[in-house]
Amino acid sequence: MDKVDRQILALLQKDTAQPVADIARKVGLSVTPCWRRIQRMDEQGIIKGRVALLEPTKIGLGMSVFVAIRTDQHNAEWLANFAAEISARPEVVEFYRMSGEVDYLLRVVVSDMAAYDSFYKDLIKMHGLRDVSSSFAMEEIKYTTELPLPALEG
Repeated sequence: MDKVDRQILALLQKDTAQPVADIARKVGLSVTPCWRRIQRMDEQGIIKGRVALLEPTKIGLGMSVFVAIRTDQHNAEWLANFAAEISARPEVVEFYRMSGEVDYLLRVVVSDMAAYDSFYKDLIKMHGLRDVSSSFAMEEIKYTTELPLPALEG
């Protein structure tokens, strides 16, 4: 990946809907070579997908909850089942296996406390959970999906 690829990725991270002709002009390429670079990065899995980012509060999803989970279960079968169940929940927008005190960390987005309470009641029915701790986001100070591209050398 070279400097031009990083420039293309930076532009796509800001607005994936912009025309390839605009991207090409901004990075100093003609349309076809620029399109080929984008296709190559798609094929290589560098570009995972293209999405529309929504404003949660405008669609009735004003509550973000970070859920820390601890378990005594550390086997592949339990993890596969747990991961499938959690991943199937649309409220869970991020899901990580962690090191340290917490085994799993979720970010859950819901409309309100009642919706979270319903999610929580379903969650604690799951086998093998030792501790479930919820922290409610009071204010979103920074949120971005853009990755820091200057760190990439090439």
